[in-house]
Amino acid sequence: MKNYTTLKDISNISELIKEGILLKMNPFEFKDLGKHKTLVMLFFNSSLRTRLSTEKAAKNLGMDVMILNVNDAWNLEFEDGTIMNMDKSEHIKEAAQVISQYADIIAVRAFPTLKDKAKDESEFVINNFKKYATVPIVNMESSTAHPLQALADAITISELTEKAKPKVVLSWAPHPKALPQAVANSFVEMMQDLDVDLTITHPQGYELSEKITKSTTINYNQEDALKDADFVYVKNWSNYNDYGKILNNDENWMMTKAKLGKAKFMHCLPVRRNVVVEDSVLDSDQSVVIKQANNRTFAVQVVLKQLLENL
Repeated sequence: MKNYTTLKDISNISELIKEGILLKMNPFEFKDLGKHKTLVMLFFNSSLRTRLSTEKAAKNLGMDVMILNVNDAWNLEFEDGTIMNMDKSEHIKEAAQVISQYADIIAVRAFPTLKDKAKDESEFVINNFKKYATVPIVNMESSTAHPLQALADAITISELTEKAKPKVVLSWAPHPKALPQAVANSFVEMMQDLDVDLTITHPQGYELSEKITKSTTINYNQEDALKDADFVYVKNWSNYNDYGKILNNDENWMMTKAKLGKAKFMHCLPVRRNVVVEDSVLDSDQSVVIKQANNRTFAVQVVLKQLLENL
């Protein structure tokens, strides 16, 4: 592994999941691997789980960690040929090369604009870092993808499944804010690479990109889609076709105990109680959201381990 910016960077997903679970059993086994190595984490957006789990994973491997909230530094310019006489003080060409001198691995988190679909889908932030940095790049969530979350989700399902081929349902839920498609995109792509029976359910008009969903079953009837599910992953995303808009906030799509049945409830967190999911689900034994959050550390750690081994 040379970078981890998309799920395509994984050469063998089943082996990576197994390795992540083994690291969870002995997290300090490779504590000397990252000795005298530095991870620089760049946040264009706020974070709780990603920030803390990535720092913990790096330290489990013996790495030093530096964290920069990019908006507290210079505003970066990403366009080529720009006359920089406005609010941007530094170009990515210089910034990425300079940071590379301080880091052995750079991790970047940058959300979409949710206004310019073409610009967001170009992944201009993460791809410019890949282009100009001289060290490996890790995606801590970008405009269209969250591959670290998807790996943690895969580890969670692999640990908890009681079937050779579990039924997994990704269900849209209402939310007062316009949210990215990144988590949903990466979850779908990850499940397509695993031996699961995947169904996506959402209101009509909330289809994800066809480049993501491909031939995955889409059911507009939530309760029908949830029948006999083993895992139910609930997540809001804003409209993809009418990009970034909220065109449906139907409260009936909130996940309830009655709808969930006997399935395990998954969510990437943070989650709005009694909007996305009712308390009785989150507070039940069927909720595995805390286990998911814990697995974030080991998803990052196995990625950092492979990157360090290839330096």
